[in-house]
Amino acid sequence: MQPRTRLDAATKEFDPPFAIVDLDAFDGNADDLVRRAGGRPIRVASKSVRVRALLERVLDRPGYAGVMCYSVAEALWLSSVDLSEDLLVAYPTVDRAALRALAADGVARRRVTIVVDSTDHLDLVRAALGEDHPEIRVCLELDVSWRPLPGLHVGPRRSPVHTARQARALAEAITRRPGFRLVGVMAYEGQVAGLGDQPPGKPLRGAVLRWMQKHSVAELVERRSAAVHAVRQVAELEFVNGGGTGSLEVTGADPSVTELAAGSGLVGPTLFDGYRGFRPRPAVLFALPVVRRPARGVATLFAGGYIASGTATPDRQPTPYLPAGLKLLPLEGAGEVQTPVAGKAADALRLGDRVWMRHAKAGEAAERFTHYHLVRGDAVERTVPTYRGEGRSFG
Repeated sequence: MQPRTRLDAATKEFDPPFAIVDLDAFDGNADDLVRRAGGRPIRVASKSVRVRALLERVLDRPGYAGVMCYSVAEALWLSSVDLSEDLLVAYPTVDRAALRALAADGVARRRVTIVVDSTDHLDLVRAALGEDHPEIRVCLELDVSWRPLPGLHVGPRRSPVHTARQARALAEAITRRPGFRLVGVMAYEGQVAGLGDQPPGKPLRGAVLRWMQKHSVAELVERRSAAVHAVRQVAELEFVNGGGTGSLEVTGADPSVTELAAGSGLVGPTLFDGYRGFRPRPAVLFALPVVRRPARGVATLFAGGYIASGTATPDRQPTPYLPAGLKLLPLEGAGEVQTPVAGKAADALRLGDRVWMRHAKAGEAAERFTHYHLVRGDAVERTVPTYRGEGRSFG
């Protein structure tokens, strides 16, 4: 059965817009991530999933351990439902209410680790919780951007802690503070993990990216190893986290790293189509209905303006997937209430037909839908709520 026919048959009882998860693709992607990790455990990045049932599904598989959360409030909720006993909040928090809730919850305090990259973060926690607050688990974030020349910064703007000396100084400051326990180091190399090395239709850009990533990785392995060694002289670490979907092989080969992180590779969004070494299968799709036929070769869909975060560039728009051969119109794009698509396949579409779309990023589609329908073959196995469907929104 053709993919579009199969998906249409599985969801014939539902009126679009709605979203589905192709479980064969999702599970296949999960297996491929484990293969690429080369024996390192993978911490699941929850922001790329945002569906509790899917997080549970992944954590039940061999090769996965722990969750990388994106807010303290999210980690508290996942702890309250016993999703995992190992919850790393990978972004610094200034949420005083969430910190107070964490301090008051003895179970969560044993499970949740928060990221810090300066003593200012420690000061904020102390101001929120008081002088004699319970012990809070913390993870030091190391900046692993590439800085080949003075003033040139390649990679995400994250931690100010760039060198082994700076890492040790912060580790010493943490260990001197009562009420904090340093248990981990995190080092996310976004310039490798999040940038495809073979962007479609851009061979020159791909060559430049591959050159940059090769030299960045060579510098990073040495610097990260030195920083981790320096921190281990100060504190007994439980984990050193690194990587992302796009860099599992290279990060897994770094002897200083004890675990990897991945999430987008489970879903297969369009921004992850541009890698030479792997290509996730599209697992999360959303269906939009045809509501107009304004001209030959054009069909207008209802809604669809689900634009991904990041740079305001065309690659952040959703992409028509099935039927094949459709494209967005460059002067309209994907809109809040209508999304025209053009191509020969549009002439065969009738009012009420579905066009299946892919989101540019992995988890953000879950902010648009309250439920995902889990499809196996040509049938819906079950329907599960997204975070939004459970009344949860974490920023």
